[in-house]
Amino acid sequence: MSLVRRALPEDAAEVLRLRQVMIDSVFPDGATGVTGATEAPGAPDWHAESLPVLRARLAEADGGGFGAFVVERPERPGALAALAVGTLEYRIGRAGNPRGTIGYVFSVATDPDARRRGYARACMDALLEWFRAQGARQIHLTASADAAPLYAALGFKPRPDPLMELLL
Repeated sequence: MSLVRRALPEDAAEVLRLRQVMIDSVFPDGATGVTGATEAPGAPDWHAESLPVLRARLAEADGGGFGAFVVERPERPGALAALAVGTLEYRIGRAGNPRGTIGYVFSVATDPDARRRGYARACMDALLEWFRAQGARQIHLTASADAAPLYAALGFKPRPDPLMELLL
C-alpha cells in the first residue's frame, strides 16, 4: 500500500497548514513571496478565505487541472506529514511540446519533524505521474536551496528565467 494518496476536501485545512509551513521556510523574514506584501510568519489571515475555494477544488471529480498529493502522519490520523501540489496550464504548442500542456509545481512541504523520510519525494513522484497522465510533457517549479537537491534527483534542471511580475 502506498503512503501517498490524492488530497480530499476534508484535508483542506491541513493542506493550508502545510502550505504555510512551506511559505515560512522559504520566506522566514515574513515576506509572502508577493511583491510588496508581508505578513508575520504563520499569520493565518488568508486561510479563512482560501479554505472554501481549496475544498471545492479538491472535490472536483477530475481535479480540474489541479493535483494535490499527500502523506498522512502515521502517528496522528487526520494530520498530514507532507504534500506536493501542482496545476496544469495550456500554452500554444511548440517544438518539444506540440500540445502545449505544462505542469507547474507550486507547493511542496513536509512538517519539520517528519523530514528525511522520503515523504516529499513520494508526493512528487505521484504528482509527476499525474502530470504525465494529464499529457504534460514539461514541468516547471521554483526551488528553494534546501529543496533543489530533491528536484535535481528527480531530473529537474535549472534554467535562466526572465520572469517579470505585475500585481493587479
